[in-house]
Amino acid sequence: MCTGKCARCVGLSLITLCLVCIVANALLLVPNGETSWTNTNHLSLQVWLMGGFIGGGLMVLCPGIAAVRAGGKGCCGAGCCGNRCRAGLELSTSGDPPASASQSAEITGMLRSVFSSAFGVLGAIYCLSVSGAGLRNGPRCLMNGEWGYHFEDTAGAYLLNRTLWDRCEAPPRVVPWNVTLFSLLVAASCLEIVLCGIQLVNATIGVFCGDCRKKQDTPH
Repeated sequence: MCTGKCARCVGLSLITLCLVCIVANALLLVPNGETSWTNTNHLSLQVWLMGGFIGGGLMVLCPGIAAVRAGGKGCCGAGCCGNRCRAGLELSTSGDPPASASQSAEITGMLRSVFSSAFGVLGAIYCLSVSGAGLRNGPRCLMNGEWGYHFEDTAGAYLLNRTLWDRCEAPPRVVPWNVTLFSLLVAASCLEIVLCGIQLVNATIGVFCGDCRKKQDTPH
């Protein structure tokens, strides 16, 4: 697969995962779909750290958009580097110098994607760290008349013992709500790390890749 098509596929996948993370984080703010619990006294710290909104969402959205733009409509030739091919064709049809100007534009676009992908990796790692901590510590809930992190000392063992989940009196069904959404964020952020890593390598190859245009015989 050429780097142009690869970048576009990765970019679209990253944008989809970004939306998943943002929606999951938004749902964490309304346990059981009830806005009456949306305050610092009733929600865990990991919810307010906005790992899904900031890390897995906005910080990964940047490399997603950059990858789609770098990929354009995919590889426009028979070779391996669609981004370089497209830039070369655009410049040649516009009458600009086809050599140095084309190469500079291509390299700039791919370098932008390299740095954006590295930025996205950091965002996904942040989302993974926050979500993992949210799963391990458990939600902040009311138990025996006291608000607190009542599963924190279990080191995540409560995840395997669902009989403990019903001990949280409020917010209602907060444990399965948090476990489901934080698990979704963990899975999404892991995929984002992999995809950003793939685009990081793909864009680096694109910087050094040759032209992908078919070498057509010109009439003599």
